[in-house]
Amino acid sequence: MSKELVYTVEDEIHIQQLIKYNLESNGYRVITFDSGESLLRECKNAVPDLFILDIMLPGIDGFEVCRQLRQNVQTKNVPIIMLTAKNDEFDKVLGLELGADDYITKPFSVRELLARVKAIFRRVNTALPSESEIIKHGNITIDCTRREVYKDSNLLEMPLKEFELLKLLILNKGKVLSRDLLLEKIWGFDYYGETRTVDVHIRYLRQKIEDDDSNPAYIETVRGIGYRFNDKGVK
Repeated sequence: MSKELVYTVEDEIHIQQLIKYNLESNGYRVITFDSGESLLRECKNAVPDLFILDIMLPGIDGFEVCRQLRQNVQTKNVPIIMLTAKNDEFDKVLGLELGADDYITKPFSVRELLARVKAIFRRVNTALPSESEIIKHGNITIDCTRREVYKDSNLLEMPLKEFELLKLLILNKGKVLSRDLLLEKIWGFDYYGETRTVDVHIRYLRQKIEDDDSNPAYIETVRGIGYRFNDKGVK
């Protein structure tokens, strides 16, 4: 049985060894890198199932690595967890904006690291249906088998978490879904994050699917609760 392959870039050797030892002890295959440049070069030879990127790196930083991975057709859909030494909302939000799926603030516990990795793979392994499924609403089309989203006939670039969030909202159109429920369903019941994570993903979903994201027609905010996908006739 094949094990998931994880690429991790971390220039602090003790943290690099901590990640490698604990992930390998739990059945994952791990390749470590000291720089973002070396990780990107290796992606030309093989693509992993998950990236774990430190933000503060020699040479190009983790944000730039994330940006390049999301622009590469071979790696654009591979989940990314970012590591930050700062408990800084700016770093977290910027990572999510660039397409990261999750973040962990250092120092972190081994239990938290494993929970985040397991949650990522659980979502990836259950994200796609076994047979073709097309979901349409207005001018938005979701191809679940190919994991693609179209607005009119235009293919939208959409990281895994945004795709899953949009799919969940549109399948429950007309229903108000709380931030806590969205966090649980998309990031997993053992996710340690904040509901702010949901808000960031909603904001970037709106920028992609709405004609005017400042006056959204599809994804409505229900103040104090969460979000609802408009079930009325749109366009």
